[in-house]
Amino acid sequence: MYLATTGRRDVPPAPTGARRRVSATVLALGTVSLVTDVSSEMVTAVLPLYLVLGLGLTPLQFGFLDGLFTGATALVRLVGGHAADRGGRHKRVAGIGYALSACSRLGLLLAGGATGLIAAALAADRLGKGIRTAPRDALITLDSPPDGLGRAFGVHRAMDTTGALLGPLAAFAILWATADAYDAVFVVSFCTGLLGVLLLVVLVPGGRRETTGASRGARDLAAPLRLPAVRRVVLAAALLGAATVGDGFLYLLLQRRTELAATWFPFLPLGASAAYLLLAVPAGRLADRTGRRRPFLYGHVALLLALGLLLAPVPGPLLLVGVPLLLGVFYAATDGVLMALTGPLLPAGRRASGLALVQTAQALAKVVAAAGFGAAWTLWGPRAALLLTLGGLALALCCAARLLPTERFERPDRPEPREAHEPQKLHERQEPDEPQKPHDKQQPHDKQEPDERSEPHEPSSSGPLDRLGPLGPVDPLGTSGTSGPLHRKETS
Repeated sequence: MYLATTGRRDVPPAPTGARRRVSATVLALGTVSLVTDVSSEMVTAVLPLYLVLGLGLTPLQFGFLDGLFTGATALVRLVGGHAADRGGRHKRVAGIGYALSACSRLGLLLAGGATGLIAAALAADRLGKGIRTAPRDALITLDSPPDGLGRAFGVHRAMDTTGALLGPLAAFAILWATADAYDAVFVVSFCTGLLGVLLLVVLVPGGRRETTGASRGARDLAAPLRLPAVRRVVLAAALLGAATVGDGFLYLLLQRRTELAATWFPFLPLGASAAYLLLAVPAGRLADRTGRRRPFLYGHVALLLALGLLLAPVPGPLLLVGVPLLLGVFYAATDGVLMALTGPLLPAGRRASGLALVQTAQALAKVVAAAGFGAAWTLWGPRAALLLTLGGLALALCCAARLLPTERFERPDRPEPREAHEPQKLHERQEPDEPQKPHDKQQPHDKQEPDERSEPHEPSSSGPLDRLGPLGPVDPLGTSGTSGPLHRKETS
């Protein structure tokens, strides 16, 4: 007799049309991100113009501030991921981050022209982004099948980018209607951010998520690094992040090369957002079919081409089209694909903290990149800074190609051969010449007489529950509070 495997969580079900659809949680999170990005990109689109041209900051000062905010975000990502894994409250932790970012718009409104208050408000916005990113991405991985993570992240990033596309348009319309009144942009951005928090509360399913191996202390923040494949992803992401130029610098370079009027500066991110919107889902589906490693590397090749295009003697209209387009390809092939590559490498109870580690390594590397590029621009000029960045990115790309895990690491949740999950026949090879007595099956275990002719059973297979096969994934980090089949079934 074979035991049925239908409904068993250790046996991956056959893919169906319904299973291939994106889950309702992903769509709800995408809606929240869409509205929130409208709020944030209204400020981000005018921020370089406001700081450099309005307040007179040098490129070095702008690079220092941008790197400082990114570094603060990176450190908070670890806290957000650890808190989400420890309590299983991914929605609550993400909501705190969304609310903090929304309230930071009031800080920009009240800061006036004080640079210190503006820096504090922007830091609060980045802190909120750092808190919410890892729990949100963990929710996507936990509510999506492993073989559809690329598509799930592609759909979410496409909806997120829709907000990024609408934000600069809204900022430009407000500035045009109010004669360059930045305060009006901040007010509308604050109201839109509050709407995003409300949508998170209403649309995203809540409740505690029972996951295995939840974090129990601050010392466990680096526990995912015990996995060799995760270490390689973290190192590769850090190397590529250290050679990545921020969007603000690229748009400032583009504005200087083309001598674009300051009024049209908020439109520069629209081309990248439009390309990202169109390519996010196809890039995710391609990553699901061919593996996530290659699209991630090819995306950085697109950034390499964008840097080369800024150095090439090409006409302004070609730059205005080519650079934003290549930036959109870069983000479509790297942002969600990196999370889809990393997610299956991590146990469920370490999902948020593991993703936060990758994001933190990448963000801290970008701090170094922003400060270094700003210093090189100030000391040697923009062309020398671009040449150094171009060479560094090419070198980092070669190293990452050797470091990133191959397909067998990317898809550890791929169904194993049938023999690995096929249940054993009960008493298939024991006493073939002697038929089993019907009453033996109903006889209590403590009243059974030992059979001297049969071989003694091992303790691992003495109970009936053990003959059911594995009831849940084994925690590779050894962080489960208890062991045994019952505990794994409850927390898987």
